[in-house]
Amino acid sequence: MGTNPETVITTSHRVRCDGADDIRGGAALGHPRVWIEIDERGYAECGYCDRRFVLKGGPADHA
Repeated sequence: MGTNPETVITTSHRVRCDGADDIRGGAALGHPRVWIEIDERGYAECGYCDRRFVLKGGPADHA
């Protein structure tokens, strides 16, 4: 069975992802660092690792 992509709640409209924030050893084990803009939908997804970034209090924040 597959797992759902990780969701990160953020307060910033611009976020960075390198796929290795929670991996000991850092970016060498992840993917190239990319900057992602969260749009009016209130979320954006990383094209490398599918991590979803959700703007806190935005339209996609269902917490």
